[in-house]
Amino acid sequence: MARKGENIYKRKDGRWEGRVLQFGGKFRYFYAKTYREVRAKMRESRKTTDTQNMQHINRQLCATDLFQNWLEEAGHRLKPSTCESYYYCLEGYVLPHFRLSENEHLSKDSVFRFVQAIYRNEVRSTSYRRKILSIFKTALRDISKKYPEYNSLTEIVSFPKVEIGEEISVFSIREQKILQNTIQSSSDNKTFGILICFYTGIRLGELCGLKWGDIDLDAGIMSILRTVTRIRNPETSGGKTILWEGPPKSRTSTRKIPLPDFLLKKMKDYQAASISEDCYVLSGKTVPFDPRAYQRLYKGLLKKAEIKERKFHAIRHTFATRALELGVDIKTLSELLGHSNVSITLNIYAHSLIEQKKKAIKKFNEMYIVQMENSLSAVNSAV
Repeated sequence: MARKGENIYKRKDGRWEGRVLQFGGKFRYFYAKTYREVRAKMRESRKTTDTQNMQHINRQLCATDLFQNWLEEAGHRLKPSTCESYYYCLEGYVLPHFRLSENEHLSKDSVFRFVQAIYRNEVRSTSYRRKILSIFKTALRDISKKYPEYNSLTEIVSFPKVEIGEEISVFSIREQKILQNTIQSSSDNKTFGILICFYTGIRLGELCGLKWGDIDLDAGIMSILRTVTRIRNPETSGGKTILWEGPPKSRTSTRKIPLPDFLLKKMKDYQAASISEDCYVLSGKTVPFDPRAYQRLYKGLLKKAEIKERKFHAIRHTFATRALELGVDIKTLSELLGHSNVSITLNIYAHSLIEQKKKAIKKFNEMYIVQMENSLSAVNSAV
């Protein structure tokens, strides 16, 4: 009879026999005069077997194979836009690192070197470096579910902290005014979309996916229900890329945004030329406008207005910054932006919040001068 939970038996000849499963499904047998001796031999054998198994897996699957297999499997359960983001992260950063001979296999050293390389990449913003490492950690976590020997590697991945003083790119009030005047004088109605973004904070993909049926002009509410992006064509036929329309970035990105009265009035004027509610606001047709084409239009507008070039996303940052300057509370702003939680808004706009705190404390200083100093002067005069 074997000891409970162990492959150790006492034979009829009085000796103890144990067995350990080797890589490939075969057993190795051990013999000794006592139970303890057999168990010690088996324990030592298991250590050797684990090392051999790990070496065999590393020989069979190098790190690039593991990451590429992960992306292929993830592609079946992720929406295309997310998969596209993962693809460019792997192709641009992860795979080039693990193609190097010293990083060929997943190990604590190769993972540590990758994390350090991303930390030192000052060409990319802190937020983008965090994004790369977040995707990398997600991949490692999924890989370790299939290969448990890699479980400890996820602990090595940490994220660079966003400094409170780190500035984000926004348009100044003067630049925003110049750009809006340029939009007003433009003969291209599509430039009106930039004005919508300045006063609602929606993303470029959400703007391109906006239909007239999403805007309730009577209630003054705009619903964000979809996003449009250009992705790689998964089919072998056709062009290299296609326009993809799907749900917004996250669950909270599906949201309703109240519209300011002046924007509603302008929308009513623009809608008059629309065919139906199924038409997209930018294209005026039943097919959406290409976000890449709209970025080119936007850059041309900046050049015409003689304003320093910034990414389109700077308009969203400008909306958030103006909101904080006007005293909009952080919870409301977070919901308008469609962030999944308030901490995301706090982290991104920490610098703007510091400025608001300075203004708040300045009011205390003004209160002290007006009320406290005057009161002290009156008391001293009376004495």
